[in-house]
Amino acid sequence: MNAPEAEILLALAVRAALSAGREITDVYAGPDFGVETKSDRTPLTEADRRAHRAIGQGLATSGLPVLSEEGRAIPYKERRRWKRFWLADPLDGTKEFIKRNGEFTVNIALIDNGRPVLGVVLAPALGELYAGGEEFGAFKIESDKLEKSEISARTIAAAGKRLPLARPRGPHRIVASRSHMTPETEAFIEKKRAEHGGADIVSKGSSLKFCLVAEGAADVYPRFGPTMEWDTAAGHAVASAAGCRVTQADGSTPLVYNKEDLRNPWFIVRSAAR
Repeated sequence: MNAPEAEILLALAVRAALSAGREITDVYAGPDFGVETKSDRTPLTEADRRAHRAIGQGLATSGLPVLSEEGRAIPYKERRRWKRFWLADPLDGTKEFIKRNGEFTVNIALIDNGRPVLGVVLAPALGELYAGGEEFGAFKIESDKLEKSEISARTIAAAGKRLPLARPRGPHRIVASRSHMTPETEAFIEKKRAEHGGADIVSKGSSLKFCLVAEGAADVYPRFGPTMEWDTAAGHAVASAAGCRVTQADGSTPLVYNKEDLRNPWFIVRSAAR
């Protein structure tokens, strides 16, 4: 994919994410989320559905297929022929949404031959947007700055701060999920504490965990628990564009997408400096 095409697709993804974010914010501001329960016992809200529709409409002009958590189940015999497609989670962190803690995101990634080559992560309640790709690096932007301007790769770069951000030296920082702390994660944390003479634990919801490492606010994010491809692809793209390494738990095998089984293996995200 050449740079001009990548820039067009990034701008399209940002516009779609902002559109989905507006739908989510409208529901978030209301008194009733209309919460249901999906077959896997996870919550589904009106915001999920409205964001899914907005993303589908926003990405339609690309002509590329869209695989979304809230979309129909697409058989692997159909998906396997896709060389390039959009992978989206319209509302990542539904539990955080229901708790009203703001740590939920809209995730949109472009997958090219099994790799996330560009991604957008929007936290609408926090007013933060992360965008990145192989052709242009990664940026953190105040989302309202983009709402008020014509969106292009150039305006994204002009409005944002290039990642990683400068960070004073301090304790080793590990991102850990509040709701998915496994024994393996605890063992990893203890190992890092021994290696670095201590470590601070940082907790965030949804794909913001990837973004903490991408911006340099944390050194490593181990995920030794269940995730799906749509949970990670956008954050993976942003982190990679910021110079981070995203691998399976062995530290070397790539994390790939559009597998027959859409569940991810365990993985680790490491900052460029580590």
